[in-house]
Amino acid sequence: MRIGELARRSGVSERSLRYYEKQGLLTAERTPGGHREYGEWAVDRVIRIQVLLAAGLNSTKIGQLLPCMRDPDGGPSERATGRLVDELAGERQRIDRMIADLVRTRDILDEVIDTASQPVRSQPVRESAAA
Repeated sequence: MRIGELARRSGVSERSLRYYEKQGLLTAERTPGGHREYGEWAVDRVIRIQVLLAAGLNSTKIGQLLPCMRDPDGGPSERATGRLVDELAGERQRIDRMIADLVRTRDILDEVIDTASQPVRSQPVRESAAA
């Protein structure tokens, strides 16, 4: 498929796809006319890249990680080193901390929303001492 089709099917801009290719995250064959040609596997690869970016991993880390992940085309996992596994475990811990922080923030917001949605109680009117 051409880059426009991949962009449409993955929901990612053509510009992002070119960036992924420049970063070594995505590869394309070239037609005799110089157009990029991607296999069906590329849709899943791009979606996976997007998920990893959303999780806060940078393109360098994703570039190290992707070869260790199996694409639907059955590509081998070649680079799962102990060091990479340790780094990824660290990333997972970072994400767990972010999730815990988000849960705490949500709980605080729930309390504020609950308090703010309660009817306002009116204060009793005091008579002045001068009367």
